[in-house]
Amino acid sequence: MEKGSTMDLPEGCISNILSLTSPADACRSSLVSSIFRWASESDIVWEKFLPSDYKDIISRSFSPSPVVFSSKKELYSRLCNNPILIDEGNKSIGLEKWNGKKCYMIGAKELSIVWGDTPAYWRWRSLPESRFSEVAELVNVCWFEIHGKMETRILSPKTTYAAYLVFKFVEGGAYGLDFHPAEVSVRFVGGEVGGETRAVYLSPNDSQRRQYQIVPRRIGIFSHSRGHILRLPSSTSREGEGQRPKERGDGWMEVEMGEFFNERGEDGEVEMSVKEVKGGHWKSGLVIQGIELRPR
Repeated sequence: MEKGSTMDLPEGCISNILSLTSPADACRSSLVSSIFRWASESDIVWEKFLPSDYKDIISRSFSPSPVVFSSKKELYSRLCNNPILIDEGNKSIGLEKWNGKKCYMIGAKELSIVWGDTPAYWRWRSLPESRFSEVAELVNVCWFEIHGKMETRILSPKTTYAAYLVFKFVEGGAYGLDFHPAEVSVRFVGGEVGGETRAVYLSPNDSQRRQYQIVPRRIGIFSHSRGHILRLPSSTSREGEGQRPKERGDGWMEVEMGEFFNERGEDGEVEMSVKEVKGGHWKSGLVIQGIELRPR
């Protein structure tokens, strides 16, 4: 007696099997045969790959026109390639292409920026290349400090997330970013143990420096004192340890702030912060789009 094969299975059965795999596996299976191709296009498959709260996400869409899709696969592709704005347009959500995990970006308007409402220090403007209606341009500050928060319950469970500060430089150039590294950290709000603090430079490496017109000139010195400042590495030169920004595919730059593991979304809020408050140097020329949280 000949043994049966998967080709003999009904299309609905194949769809159910594919829904237990991954988006990448479902796409690869479409090359096997025509019945696999039809099965891999099924809403049964792609609804399993979408977040369980995808209907709520769509209802929070901040757009003059509704999110339109003819199939669950089309919706999945839409969320992977074009994150939608939610929460009055101050956040965006998309999906990681290969596993369907949620990706969020908190726009600058949703961040807590010290002196952010003082025009002499920060300016709010629109940029056509930003996904948000406004970005924050650093005019001139000594005390550089930004915080953002996100509820863990809306993130994908059992997932390690990394947080990234997303920014670029103004066309006229930036200055004051080379003298001292910034401190970045990611921690659970109210947690018994604070998150790890690491040093990063917000200026690019030497090979990129001329391209972005980073001007290493000191505009002035201003000393501050404040309690509970996280400790920085002893080295403050540009050659000291510290991450450098990386270019993104969308024309912006990013620097990693830290990571955390989201078990079941029961940790309340996670807080991301970046600050440079010890160097006393005037800084200018950054444009902040937001803080992005992406699955590892």
